[in-house]
Amino acid sequence: MVQTLSGRSSLFVIPPLENGDRLSRIEFERRYVAMPEGTKAELIEGIVYMAAALRYRSHGKPHSQLNGWLFNYQVATPGVETADAITVRLDDQNEPQPDIALLISPEAGGQTVVSADDYIEGAPELVAEISASTVSIDLGAKKTAYQRSGVQEYIVWRVLDQAVDWFYLEDGQYCDLLPDNDGITRSRRFPGLWLDQSALLNGDLAQVLAVLQSGLASPEHRTFCESLES
Repeated sequence: MVQTLSGRSSLFVIPPLENGDRLSRIEFERRYVAMPEGTKAELIEGIVYMAAALRYRSHGKPHSQLNGWLFNYQVATPGVETADAITVRLDDQNEPQPDIALLISPEAGGQTVVSADDYIEGAPELVAEISASTVSIDLGAKKTAYQRSGVQEYIVWRVLDQAVDWFYLEDGQYCDLLPDNDGITRSRRFPGLWLDQSALLNGDLAQVLAVLQSGLASPEHRTFCESLES
């Protein structure tokens, strides 16, 4: 409540979020919590991006498939956690909501913490985005923010292009993580996280999980699990 010169009182009004707003993270959060339930927005490099309605084939279905692949990895890897569409406080200019995050829990030595108000703070070890209409953001400003903040691996499934981009962080820069000679892409940060990209793009989920199970049975995955437990 504020008192005006005429003596009348008026309420402070919190402005709504709008696409293209340039805000600090604190102001973004203040406006975000005042928005109607169900609103989804991200702050990327100080600019607000409002999400459009999500379609089934171009987002919902591939999101579920990628989530299932990462969830199966989590089940077999104590100390590793997945999170779906969570708000991540990266820095003062970036508060994205990645489609999926794979992180090492703080108790196991991960690089994120959970804030008192239950948000992730810091850079998850791996972030995955399902990209149809948001390719320019996901491979532009968002990629820049993830790279600078220390997200160690970044996956972008470009659904309409029938392609998967997988990047790993080396010396502060993202490099392409390419399939090995057998066609399998193997994570550098998460040993045993193996992906048959062709099978994923062709909808052969049984093959995707079979390849993952091979990774989970590998000696490097066992060593990784032991390191997390210690």
